[in-house]
Amino acid sequence: MILGLDPLFTDGVDIGDVGWVLVKVLVAFVFLLVAVMLNIWFLRKVIADFQNRIGPSVAGKWGILQSLADGIKLFMKEDLIPEKSDRFVFKLAPYLSLVPAFLVFAIVPLGGDFNETRVIADGTTQTGVVGWGDNTTFLQVADPPVGILFFLAMSSLAIYGIMLAGWSSGSKYPLLGSVRATAQMVSYEAALGLAIAAVVLINGSLSTHEIVAQQAGEGFWGFVPNWNLIVTGLVPFIIFLIAGTAELNHPPFDLVEAEQELVGGFHTEYSSIRFALFFLAEFMNQITMSAIAVTLFLGGPAGPALFGPAWIWGIVWFFAKTMVFLWALVWVRATLPRFRYDQLMDLGWKILIPLALAWFLLLAGLQVGNDRDWEWQQIAGFVFGFMAVCIVLAGLLNAAVRTARQERLEREGIDHG
Repeated sequence: MILGLDPLFTDGVDIGDVGWVLVKVLVAFVFLLVAVMLNIWFLRKVIADFQNRIGPSVAGKWGILQSLADGIKLFMKEDLIPEKSDRFVFKLAPYLSLVPAFLVFAIVPLGGDFNETRVIADGTTQTGVVGWGDNTTFLQVADPPVGILFFLAMSSLAIYGIMLAGWSSGSKYPLLGSVRATAQMVSYEAALGLAIAAVVLINGSLSTHEIVAQQAGEGFWGFVPNWNLIVTGLVPFIIFLIAGTAELNHPPFDLVEAEQELVGGFHTEYSSIRFALFFLAEFMNQITMSAIAVTLFLGGPAGPALFGPAWIWGIVWFFAKTMVFLWALVWVRATLPRFRYDQLMDLGWKILIPLALAWFLLLAGLQVGNDRDWEWQQIAGFVFGFMAVCIVLAGLLNAAVRTARQERLEREGIDHG
């Protein structure tokens, strides 16, 4: 991690700078813990509204302390470790799921004034900073130059927590659940990465702060936002939402915990605080994934400052956008039924990955045309030609899949109608 990227470190690192970093880490950690408790309460209340029920109403005002009560209950339960388990790995697995969720949140810009530039200590200008006196800093824990790669690495690392939890339990049901969960997460990681690659291609940076700064510029026709949601053509955003939901093991992709098939999935043998850590990681990942989606596609904290300090409005816009995503996740959870596993894999490998790859190549071609100053006729010819090739390839792929399925059914002697 290169500390020089944050204006806080432009004039060197002293004990005061280290103190500010520790304060930002502590604030981010405490915020995530509180946000997870509120997110669980929010989920229960919104689903209760969808189903015409009351939801939590006893623990605290409007039941807002229900998540705290559940956490205390889990702490009081007996911590069981299966006799035939690998004890060290069994204890380690929950942390391999929890820690990456927090580390990803560390690279998310939470606020700042992205509408104006400010001169920092070394004489250069920077947007999205907050300052006191001659000191300035970003409202994020860290801004590494490879922030997007860091996000992909951490989301991949979380898979190990689930896989090792099932393997170390010494039971077949958790092992089956962890293998199925790993296959699901690896499958959708490819589509997720291609959707993010489209954003990186358009913005030319792996820094989350820089990606937000580029979206804060003047939009189309003076009033349409310059968000990557629009610039990339909407398709990468949709793919990111679907693949991200599958990465979260969130309904309708919650096959990791398909109770009617796997008892409880990879965490069947867990109890007490270790069981709570997995669900803490799950709900923390929902907040983190929503924050990443806002950062990549909806401009992050960038937005108009209506009155008062502009950096405060950055925080307001960021959390307002994040709440929209969290509400949408609950809406999907309350509405859609669970996929079958074959449908899950078909969606990932046969639809999302080819579509994400084709759209990435299309954007790359348009970028090349823009760099070479193509005329609009050349751009239109490229787009229509590329779409024709994709349609032909999709038709051939679909025909091959249908033929293979028909041959398999005939070998098995099944009447497929």
